[in-house]
This record gives sequence, C-alpha cells and structure tokens, in this order.
Amino acid sequence: MTQFVPARPNLARLRGFIAAFTRLIDTQADEARLLHGGAALLADLIRADDWLPPAFAAADSARYQQYLLHCDALERFSVVSFVWGPGQETPVHDHTVWGLVGQLRGAEASQPYERRDGQPVPVGPRLVLKPGQVEAVSPRIGDIHQVSNAADDVSVSIHVYGGNIGAVRRSTFAPDGAAKTFISGYSNTATPNLWDRSVEARAEAGA
Repeated sequence: MTQFVPARPNLARLRGFIAAFTRLIDTQADEARLLHGGAALLADLIRADDWLPPAFAAADSARYQQYLLHCDALERFSVVSFVWGPGQETPVHDHTVWGLVGQLRGAEASQPYERRDGQPVPVGPRLVLKPGQVEAVSPRIGDIHQVSNAADDVSVSIHVYGGNIGAVRRSTFAPDGAAKTFISGYSNTATPNLWDRSVEARAEAGA
C-alpha cells in the first residue's frame, strides 16, 4: 500500500478544526460534554485525508513518532499526529488528562488496562480503530492502555489532549507493576504554518 500524500495540504481544514475546538474549550463544558463535542469535531476532521503535511506523517524505523500540530496558547489542549511503522507499539502507559484519538490512515489497536494490586491487567477486548473512528480516554473513563500498529503499512492517528501532552508527566507500567515516569516531548521542532492565508486571500482578491 502506498502512503497517501496530498498534492497541497488543505491546512484550512486543520485551522478550522482548531478554531472550533478552541470555541468548545471556551464553553468550559464538563469532561463528558467536552469529549462528546470534541469527538464529533475530530471525526469531521479525519473524514477527509487532504490536510496533513507529509512531514507530520513520516514514519521512523526505530520508533513511533509524535508530531505536535498545535498547542493552545494557554496549554488547554494540544493536537498531535502519531505515526506508526509496521510492528511498532507503545509500552502500557497512562495520560493523566483527557484525550481523543481519531484514526486517519491504517489501523491502530488499543488494549485497555487497569491496575489491580499494583499490576497492569488487561480489561475488555482490544479495540481496533480504522479510518474515521474516534476513541476517548481519561482518568475518569479509563486512562491506561497499550497501543500498536494494526496495519501492514504506516498508520497515522490524530490525537487531541487536555493539556500540552509533550510536557505532561506520565507513567509507563512494567508487567510486575513497576511504574516509570516519563515526559514524551515531540518528534518535531516546528509546527505547520496554519496562518499563511495568502493563497486564499489572493484568490478572494482575484490576484
């Protein structure tokens, strides 16, 4: 399978999503309503696959990549693309904040866990996300899972978190229950330029 590469990324779609999500955050909705409304917005974003710049969908043979697409100025939420090469997976880990995961390309398997007597124990069936599907996580509804690429090719998912996820102190969990603190950071040092609206402005002006 050949990875899809848009001829010209439609950043207006991502810009509109971020504006809509900012308005949702501004309502100060409780978590349940935020996840419900946010899932609808994310589902609408990933319904089309013409907006993600190739640099933020690039896999690495050594490990999965976490690219920051946007972080709210007050760090109330962040938008990230996760890119998985074949066979790549995370350790069992938590988030400590709410999160939404939307599948853009490929497929992603998520196995929920909970800690019992200090040890991580799988709970419920493994969920396989396919393009267009959205999953929610949070300390309230379930915050621990292990994620793996469920496709034979590169898989890309779009995540929205209730904070600057690359700077959040989180934990991984070994089979014996040992917890290790980590701060993920990001794989990129630059974010998409959402604010160059010159193409649209010139078209509107007939220039």
